[in-house]
Amino acid sequence: MSTSITFALIASYFLFLIAISFFTGKNATNDAFFSANKKSPWYLVAFGMIGASLSGVTFISVPGWVENSSFSYMQVVFGYILGYLVIGTILLPLYYKMNLTSIYGYLESRFGYYSYKTGASFFIISRLIGASFRLFLVANVFQLFLFDALGIEFWQTVTITIILIWLYTFKSGIKTIIWTDSLQTLFMLIALGVTITQVSNELNLSLSSLTSFIDDSSYSKIFYFSDFSSSNFFWKQFLSGAFIAIVMTGLDQDMMQKNLTCKNLKDAQKNMFWFTIVLTVVNFIFLILGLLLTEYAQSNGLDIHKDNLFPILAKDYLGPSVFIFFLLGLIAAAYSSADSALTSLTTSFSIDIIDLEKKYDKLKQEKIRKRIHVLMSLVLILIIISFKYLIKNESVIERLFVFAGYTYGPLLGYYSFGLFTRYKIRDNISPLIALIAPILSYCISLFFKTQFAFEFGFFILILNGSLMFLGLFCIKKT
Repeated sequence: MSTSITFALIASYFLFLIAISFFTGKNATNDAFFSANKKSPWYLVAFGMIGASLSGVTFISVPGWVENSSFSYMQVVFGYILGYLVIGTILLPLYYKMNLTSIYGYLESRFGYYSYKTGASFFIISRLIGASFRLFLVANVFQLFLFDALGIEFWQTVTITIILIWLYTFKSGIKTIIWTDSLQTLFMLIALGVTITQVSNELNLSLSSLTSFIDDSSYSKIFYFSDFSSSNFFWKQFLSGAFIAIVMTGLDQDMMQKNLTCKNLKDAQKNMFWFTIVLTVVNFIFLILGLLLTEYAQSNGLDIHKDNLFPILAKDYLGPSVFIFFLLGLIAAAYSSADSALTSLTTSFSIDIIDLEKKYDKLKQEKIRKRIHVLMSLVLILIIISFKYLIKNESVIERLFVFAGYTYGPLLGYYSFGLFTRYKIRDNISPLIALIAPILSYCISLFFKTQFAFEFGFFILILNGSLMFLGLFCIKKT
């Protein structure tokens, strides 16, 4: 497919998003930016959250995992179901009862000023690094497919990308994102369906034979109970999935800000219920896609693996229609995650760090919020560019992304201690505990890996949160 057609496709896509922001941003205020005036339809939120949960990393990586780990990722997904149940029955009622705009306001009421600022800061660090890493991967794909041919440098690609996100989010923030995320989820699911249909045709599989083909494949194994030390061991992945869902959705301002735009608690719980069902099915379909792509590559003698599998097959082997929808799906998956990340970062920094709603009048609040939105956009640009030009070792960048995951452990410890105990803590000491817990988790993980060949995998989150919980217990007031 020609460069001009690819460019026109991407440009049309963003013009459509900007048009949506124009209609949703009329008479927008800070209330619209932060909470969509609490008027979002629950079914729209549920559908849009699918795209936000499945980032560009997921869109590219999950199909590539199948060759080495089969369908074991479903063990994590089954854990998500338990985690979302906890969110719907424990966390959402708490947030709605307290009428929170930022969920970290709970930490201030439960523990105090220092815990509140620490929790919000850990979220901001996690989201900045995580969102930057995801956009870095997608920007690399765009650079390969389009911008290199146009003579556009990587730093220009990144800058253009963030400016486009800023353009359709700066006015009404989460109110716009509720609608754009739904559109982007739709594009992503269409891309998934088109690709599976095309690869099935290439493998001469009918709809009726597809099920038996998947069942007979050695790559369709889901459950692993035999090797406790393996990172694929069922209980490790299931429990990790539950805690990942609790922390990276229920304790994440980015994801919960969407839930809190629903009219009431009942609608938010319906949203979480249907979101859980659809997300489980969609993850399974992504693994089916990975199996088909792997079988296709092997049957044609193609040496393509992991994160390169889906992009290269879509670009060079599966025809222009698949490539068009791959691009649309990749853009949708990437930006449904990135736009909400930018908005949630603006929200958390405004409300949690500089106390926007407490210190300023309504008119001043809006001016400051717009400046912070620009600031967060610039910070994202600088971090992504630094990944390319300053930290050229990709394994280092990946470790930074893993490090961002460690920062969710203290949040898990804070909330579990707050919800399941009645102790007060020495609030001014808790930031130190929040720093020690992830460092100690990393050291323990490294020790077990080198001495016993024991992989913590996703389970590291539970260890991290447990150490934080223990640390808070040690500084409780008597």
